[in-house]
Amino acid sequence: MASPKKKEKQKIGWMSELRYGRSLSIEFFKSNAWLMLLFVVAILALIGLRYKTKTKMAEIKQLTVELQRAESHKLHEKSLYMSLIRESEMVKMVNEKNLSLEFQEQPPYELSDDETK
Repeated sequence: MASPKKKEKQKIGWMSELRYGRSLSIEFFKSNAWLMLLFVVAILALIGLRYKTKTKMAEIKQLTVELQRAESHKLHEKSLYMSLIRESEMVKMVNEKNLSLEFQEQPPYELSDDETK
């Protein structure tokens, strides 16, 4: 069994080695350089993928807003077109029936009796 003093010394020794860089020697870096390079390339690829995804998401959001505006404009234009069609059909029917009615440009007047107030 290891004494508590020896365990503490091992812990302090391991931490001090890590702290002063003794546990990571040049030999470690030489033998694992390809692994560390692969790790750095993978991290950079993931960062690039995240950036690309964020820019695509922003573009999708912008195009969705543009599509909603275009659909709203389309509905407005369709409404105006249908109104013109109804109006022209009504004028055609009036002319066919010889009713001598005309489209009134101004709204009707509202008459009020001042004496009743």
